[in-house]
Amino acid sequence: MTRIVSTMVHGSIVDDDTEMTLVELCHACSVHEEGVLHPSDEPGHPMRFRGAALRRARVAVRLTRDLEVNTAGVALALDLLDEIAELRSRLARAGAR
Repeated sequence: MTRIVSTMVHGSIVDDDTEMTLVELCHACSVHEEGVLHPSDEPGHPMRFRGAALRRARVAVRLTRDLEVNTAGVALALDLLDEIAELRSRLARAGAR
């Protein structure tokens, strides 16, 4: 007898134009606190985060849970990863000329 197993996965596509509240961002990362993320600057609006913040939050969670890095270390690591990404982008643009 053949047994068929199916799994349903629910998800959302998150790009840099997607905005989330702090609660939505924490829920997406399965955490209950904030720390090293930067909200969008929209005066008069509740704190909102772009899609890039979700990537940063997930890296922060992995650093904290897997490597037991403290908040200051996570912030430093995220800043350095952003700088590496920016430098790679500049190199790619310079090589395309």
